[in-house]
Amino acid sequence: MILLDTNIFLELLLGQKRAGDCQDLLERVSKGEVEAVATHFSIHATEALIGKGQLLSKFIRNIESSEGLYLYDTDLTEESSAALLTRQEQLDFDDALQYYVAKRLGADAIVSFDKHFDGLDVPRIEPGDVAH
Repeated sequence: MILLDTNIFLELLLGQKRAGDCQDLLERVSKGEVEAVATHFSIHATEALIGKGQLLSKFIRNIESSEGLYLYDTDLTEESSAALLTRQEQLDFDDALQYYVAKRLGADAIVSFDKHFDGLDVPRIEPGDVAH
């Protein structure tokens, strides 16, 4: 199982340089070919950046219908633990939360373009590195 960082969704939705790799991976997750988890924090952050309109509705529908995607809700105790990791691992809160959840669930990797995850004991990989 892999953890999908927020930037994987945003790269695709904003049509950025590596959107194709993200689309390929998210399609594989959607079909259930790849097992992945995303935090509700990431989903809400993505929704907030999209804002409103048809793209927002499409994003929510795609998340709902994705066969291989599990959404993880953190509680305040877990968020407090993630906050402690901000100092321990020198991460921003959003990165610390992703790392915490990846560790808690035993994820094989964090899929992200964010190099802040490099050097942690959960490896960071990019969408193109996810095994077929």
